[in-house]
Amino acid sequence: MNRPGGMEPRPSWVREFAGESRAHDISRLEWLLRVEMSSGELIGKVASSVDANAQAMQDFFVRMLRINAVNPRMGGPGERERADFLESFLKENGFSVTRVDAKDPGAPGGIRPSISAKLDGKDRKRNLWYISHMDTVPEGSRDLWKTDPFEPTIKEGKIYARGAEDNGQSLVASLFALLTLKKLGLRLPYNVGVWFVADEEFASNYGIKELLKRRLFRQSDLVVVPDSGSPKGTDIEIAEKGLLWMKVTTKGKQVHASLPKKGLNAHRVGMRLAMELDDLLNGKYLKRNKLFDYPVSSFEPTKKEANVGNVNTVPGMDVFYFDCRVLPIYSLDDVESDVRKTIGCFERKYHTSIKFLEIEKETAGPATAEDSEVAVLLGRAVSRVAGVKPRFVGIGGQTVGNLFRREGIPTAVWSTIDDVPHEPNEYSRIANLINDTKVFAAAPLLG
Repeated sequence: MNRPGGMEPRPSWVREFAGESRAHDISRLEWLLRVEMSSGELIGKVASSVDANAQAMQDFFVRMLRINAVNPRMGGPGERERADFLESFLKENGFSVTRVDAKDPGAPGGIRPSISAKLDGKDRKRNLWYISHMDTVPEGSRDLWKTDPFEPTIKEGKIYARGAEDNGQSLVASLFALLTLKKLGLRLPYNVGVWFVADEEFASNYGIKELLKRRLFRQSDLVVVPDSGSPKGTDIEIAEKGLLWMKVTTKGKQVHASLPKKGLNAHRVGMRLAMELDDLLNGKYLKRNKLFDYPVSSFEPTKKEANVGNVNTVPGMDVFYFDCRVLPIYSLDDVESDVRKTIGCFERKYHTSIKFLEIEKETAGPATAEDSEVAVLLGRAVSRVAGVKPRFVGIGGQTVGNLFRREGIPTAVWSTIDDVPHEPNEYSRIANLINDTKVFAAAPLLG
């Protein structure tokens, strides 16, 4: 909604960030009060409708979580059955569904589905999208779970299951927000819709990247990705670090451990190289950005592949991995160049070959401006509906929000979660599910 004079004044919590004055002329103040009264009534209608459907929402959530949607690149069946379930539900509730089946020979059935539904608004050329993902990571060691990860358990206001928080809660919240708006029949300023996408947990090649390639989004769209958040719902993420996953394979000569001079211990070379890279990268890329809770870049040696199966053999091959989360001010190409130069030095020193493989590389997109329309819209809804003062943050994790920012589409990331994704005994708080649904439904009504 446009304000008098053609200007859109930023809400108080945004003005406080910028140190702006709260002074307004009398006519402007009176106008704002009339808007607040009207929007308050709308929020009340939304909240009452969501509360009335809380049990149905919870039951639906449990049914969905029973469907195993572990990413096929991680040994699971993929999203197809869950997508079919969601598509049927949307159609049963009167929605027209758009479905994109990306071809993936490595997935059961050969496809990776993403599905969408939306409500038409006054401006048919603009969309507010809520985008969540259907796939999950595997459950990990079952011994660490107190319940069956694929048989949801409700206990003390929480739903325990794999994918409950990541990203099931937000998927269901955005779905029921759309359903709430449809049932209330409220006039929307623009189209409001959802996308439930595939492949977020691996590389998004068969999910958002496929949708972007097909040009299914516009530069004018407002995009909310509820795939990160905070326990009190205060954090609106507007920036992400760049991501580089790398695999390094050192080659040596395998011999009996009692005759080490006859061979070259690839494990020793690998350990020394890993430590050299650790010191180099963490000692060079030192700039800080206070927007991020972890304000510096991180370079962590993580996975280590097994080399030999017995103690008394010198390994002839060794493999280790690094996870790099790099502040947007730095180039991932520069990081990779430093790694390759160091590898070259080690090859010459040990007269061997060392292979570098880029597993995943995602350049950080430009941060979404704090006063962008989507950030202000979401912040207003969080403030008015959730009753908390939002703050803008950056994260080291990756969401599909970064892919939209790289395409020049400002994107905000928000949800209310306890931040337990990928953990054993992952859960979603039912209260968060309900409250986030209210925020998502109210947001387009507060513009």
